[in-house]
Amino acid sequence: MKKYLVIGNPIEHSLSPKLHNYWIKKNKIDAVYDKKLINEADIEDLIFQVKKENISGINVTVPFKKKAISFVDELTSEANESQSINTIYKENDKVIGHNTDMAGFELGLRYVNYDVKDKKIFILGAGGVVSSMILVLKKMGASKIILSNRTKKKAEDLKKSFSYLEIIDWGKTPEFDMIINATSLGLNNNDEIKLNFPDIGVNKFFYDVIYNPKQTIFLKRAKMFGNQTENGKMMFIYQAQEAFKIWHGKEPEVNKNTLKLFEYD
Repeated sequence: MKKYLVIGNPIEHSLSPKLHNYWIKKNKIDAVYDKKLINEADIEDLIFQVKKENISGINVTVPFKKKAISFVDELTSEANESQSINTIYKENDKVIGHNTDMAGFELGLRYVNYDVKDKKIFILGAGGVVSSMILVLKKMGASKIILSNRTKKKAEDLKKSFSYLEIIDWGKTPEFDMIINATSLGLNNNDEIKLNFPDIGVNKFFYDVIYNPKQTIFLKRAKMFGNQTENGKMMFIYQAQEAFKIWHGKEPEVNKNTLKLFEYD
């Protein structure tokens, strides 16, 4: 039986095992997918287990998407461009680091029919998934991408790779059409991002990468003030679909039954 893992810290919120094991069963594959809480010191050995074929594939989540790069043999073009990996597998005796977040984010936006062309996008956060989002937003024609992070140096480091980014101090709110929460604020129900909602106006698009809980305070408050909201569920499903295709050579269906897996409080 082949073994797959998602690794991160925290990890209890991850629904990757639920989704992948559902697809594994549907496609009659002899495999199991689990989640593992790890520290940075564990990454090297886990990736070595892929090389030894004790583990067939790994998904990487917060906060290790950049740190894991050092331990793979080769990066795909998507992983190299974004300098972020979330999917690991062995091919031709090499451990490959790949990025399916870019595809997941783009397909997720297309699913909800949100067109970023000529829009001003404001991103909160500078973690591993953000570079993937920046690349997709630019490709899809966003007119301006503004970024703010609690640790300003991380934001400025991103600007070295993406010169067109505009960096502003944490706590400031620029004019925007779409705002993305790409921080971990919201994983706990009492986490709140300080925004002056009455001043922001209405009919903006609030997007949260977090999908569990499905309604963070960020999204709840945005909806109260008359804005469109979307969580990271579809991005999560589509990035998982891409990883599944790579690992198993089959494209799992994304349909009503798949979405029912996410009917949680």
